Amino acid sequence: MEEMKVAATIHSLVGKVFRSNPVSAQQRKPLEKKVKSGFDFQNPFLVYRDLPKVAKRKRGAYRDAEPFPHIVFDNFFDRVILKKVWREVRNMDRDTFHETESRNEIKLSIEDDSRLGPVTWKLIQSLNSGAFLSFLEVLTSTKGLITDPHLRGGGVHEIQRGGKLGIHTDFNYYERLKLYRRLNLLLYLNRGWSEEWGGHLELWNREGTRCCQRISPNFNRMVIFDTSNFSYHGHPEPLNCPAEQSRKSLALYYYTVDYPHESDLTPHSTRFVGLPSG
Repeated sequence: MEEMKVAATIHSLVGKVFRSNPVSAQQRKPLEKKVKSGFDFQNPFLVYRDLPKVAKRKRGAYRDAEPFPHIVFDNFFDRVILKKVWREVRNMDRDTFHETESRNEIKLSIEDDSRLGPVTWKLIQSLNSGAFLSFLEVLTSTKGLITDPHLRGGGVHEIQRGGKLGIHTDFNYYERLKLYRRLNLLLYLNRGWSEEWGGHLELWNREGTRCCQRISPNFNRMVIFDTSNFSYHGHPEPLNCPAEQSRKSLALYYYTVDYPHESDLTPHSTRFVGLPSG
């Protein structure tokens, strides 16, 4: 639905250009080709004027979601853009990634935005833009959101065959910026993902004892959710994808000066829980 609206808007604008600035058929072909391709690096990556309407329409569903406030958007971005991001991430030098291997997590990640491809970099800047922050504030009813230009703990994440991320709640305080963490945004880049490979994002109940939601990491799927001392999530089962495949995503986190969870004001790092027995 969103893709159709974007395409219709583009074609409408092009039509106005043609009517006000007549060109020959030969001159028109390159412009039409650019429009049909769906990608021009100089254009915005988001249809900003549509964001307020989407936020107002979806904010009730976000707040009422169980086991804690969250929402899933499919095809939020132009697929042409996401394919270019996928290609850039696939071709990144893995020697520049940070490797984590512990009892609770096995993954690769990179926060350094100077290592990102140009399309990936611009997409992340779009997700950290003022207009997108306003969208998030309305959608999640969280005022005063602040972005993190350093992408601490975020950026590009990759989990390869056998990797995992145990069920956990996130660090609650960002010492560098003196801010409290409030929202997570995950954007999946997994083309042709098979359900049998696993890698589902699991959302657990507020006690951290059972899974309530399983979200497949499909291509162009974006998940946004509250960060709190009861937003247990992860994918605890080792990834079962072919060796040449991996679970790729972009991760961005958003912060505020104030924090509503009075029982969780003391700064802490990521807290993992064990799998329930039985």
